[in-house]
Amino acid sequence: MAHFQYIALNAKGEQTTGSIEAGSEADAITQIRGKGLYPTQVVEQGKAALNASSAKGKSSVGKKGKTKVKKVKGGGKVKPKVMMIFTRQLATLIDSGLPLLKGLNVLAKQEPNPVLKSTISSIADSVQSGSTFSESLAQHPKLFNKLYVNMVKAGELGGVLEVVLTRLAEYMEKANKLKNKIVSAMVYPFIVMFIAVAILIFLMVVVVPQFKKMFDDMDQELPAISEFVFNFSDALMKPSPYVFTPFIVWLVVGFVILLIVFNKWAGTVSGREAVDGFKLKMPLLGDLQRKSAISRFSRTLGTLVTSGVPILQALNITSDTAGNVVVSKAINNIHGAVKEGESIVTPMSASKVFPPMVISMVDVGEETGKLPDMLLKVADVYDDEVDNAVSALTSIIEPLMIIILAVIVGTIVVAMFLPLIKMMNSVEQQ
Repeated sequence: MAHFQYIALNAKGEQTTGSIEAGSEADAITQIRGKGLYPTQVVEQGKAALNASSAKGKSSVGKKGKTKVKKVKGGGKVKPKVMMIFTRQLATLIDSGLPLLKGLNVLAKQEPNPVLKSTISSIADSVQSGSTFSESLAQHPKLFNKLYVNMVKAGELGGVLEVVLTRLAEYMEKANKLKNKIVSAMVYPFIVMFIAVAILIFLMVVVVPQFKKMFDDMDQELPAISEFVFNFSDALMKPSPYVFTPFIVWLVVGFVILLIVFNKWAGTVSGREAVDGFKLKMPLLGDLQRKSAISRFSRTLGTLVTSGVPILQALNITSDTAGNVVVSKAINNIHGAVKEGESIVTPMSASKVFPPMVISMVDVGEETGKLPDMLLKVADVYDDEVDNAVSALTSIIEPLMIIILAVIVGTIVVAMFLPLIKMMNSVEQQ
């Protein structure tokens, strides 16, 4: 039996060093993995030295054998499109007959994104030291989530890694496309609203006071609408009785404080549940949110089960990636029911999150033994539904925002010019 020194990472990505007694290097790696660690370097004591400087994090062993642990340095974000391209390229290389390690090295050399480049190199080193590909990916949870890791693990066990990677790339592409549609649909009204508020503030703060000053000098009776607009402008510009600052400044400060408080509350468990529940029920955008959530659920679960991930594990991963607490709770209820031996349909019906059409299609999928295929069909149907909902929403919001903007600006313009028209008419009569 020989002593081996090792550098390894735990499930949280923390680096540690230690020593272990084993008959061979392979046996040492197996024992290290049995402890829940991912070895990045294993060397026999006396024959070689650990190269700790090559690791991203630093760790050392104390005199009494206590291991000091420090987190591996990392950071930075990689766009979903970049991750999708990497996944598809790796699938193509493996499908062409290139070994996994060689494929990773090739992609690391040509990758322009520095964060992904260093991550691929780290994964390649981990694979070379004896870890599986899925174990190596698990060391980088910021880039590779549970869905990615578990699908790769299923692909490794089934010997169809290139097929699973291709499915992953397709899933990421469709999920990113769906997300972009939702964002574009929700951002448009907020941009128009921001422009409307900016125009309103400019008119009230800059233009209206000039007209009011002119009419004050003329000392004539103003129409009711003009009085209202001029008084509103005065209220915005009137200094506070305690601090000589216009009221509009305090209005903006109050809005910012309210926004910060709301974000803090929305970060709590009860707040997040209330906000996510409102998202599904709010007018116009609620239907879009619900359809996108159903599409994400169906595609994620269908892709996982098709790739060979067990149904209970797939439901756990789907719950984590649901993106909505209400939907996540519904999926957890489905998980509990399936664990007790029930079908998926019963808890889906009780949740009131999934529409009857989805429940019926899942029921048919369970009865025919083609649940994964049926889930992917549901996802395709709801992707089209989201497309239609975005188009309908845009066609409704555009004229609605134009009308609101026209009413606001029109009211102010009428209020400013109505006294002038009245004055001109009185001059003509005289």
